[in-house]
Amino acid sequence: MVSQGMVGSVDAESRGRVGVEAVCTAISHLILSGRSWFMLRISHRLRFRLYLTSDLISCYTKSMNIILFEAYPEDGRIPLSDARGKHIKKILRLQEGDSFLMGLVNGFAGRAVITKIDSEAIAIDWKQETPPLPLFPITLLVAQVRPICMKRILREAVSLGVERIVVSGTDTGERSYRDAKLWKGGEYREYLLSGAQQAGRTVVPELKLFDTLYDAEREYKQEDTGLVRIALDNIKPETKLSTMQIPDGNKYILAVGPERGWSSHEREFLTGSGYLSAGLGDRILRTETACSAGLAILLGRLSLI
Repeated sequence: MVSQGMVGSVDAESRGRVGVEAVCTAISHLILSGRSWFMLRISHRLRFRLYLTSDLISCYTKSMNIILFEAYPEDGRIPLSDARGKHIKKILRLQEGDSFLMGLVNGFAGRAVITKIDSEAIAIDWKQETPPLPLFPITLLVAQVRPICMKRILREAVSLGVERIVVSGTDTGERSYRDAKLWKGGEYREYLLSGAQQAGRTVVPELKLFDTLYDAEREYKQEDTGLVRIALDNIKPETKLSTMQIPDGNKYILAVGPERGWSSHEREFLTGSGYLSAGLGDRILRTETACSAGLAILLGRLSLI
């Protein structure tokens, strides 16, 4: 959901909604890359609106996106002790007779009508309406970074619609990140679901962890047919992602390195593995910013958003 101070999205009705952070990051980089699609106007209250050409216009007009469940609530009752029950009652302030968009993870979505609210639960009547919609044929291969940053990366990557997220250790990254509670305790799942709920979609991408970049690439080496590999590099990029000649493919991998960048050995390995080198300009970006900007530009270049 985007606040009223901002207008603009990525075809919200057919492709889903993305977070404010991802939208702002993506639009900023598209503007800086010289796209003529945008006209920026700063209002006297320091709020801004973005005017987009007709093929990009779409506004966030609904106050909620979707509430997901791993399985249908028992007896059609959502406990008020459940975070989703609290959200429906205290944040959305829905009453009996109101409805909200609900879905099952990787399953159908549909409107749920509240039939009763008592002291313990919210009773609903839910109908399956929309089958799960496919994700975009893009894999985000991202280096391990600080858990607080990785949480944002996971959420925004899912909201942008990638079909797979691969997280790997790197030569210059901190090895302790692999042992963070985010991974050990399964907390990462919460952020994947958050991204899907933000987008108003039910499908959650596959996520895999690898100790090294080399292990990750070997896992997917057999997918050579129709797979286009692109690695973002802020040290020795061959071209800009916004203007590079992107080969036709069935699927794509976008690799984003750690805060300290790829090591020289990793850079050679990526080149030898068929990755095309591309950059996002001369400014040094955080990994989380590079992920959102890179994915948005790639999706746009492929006419997927």
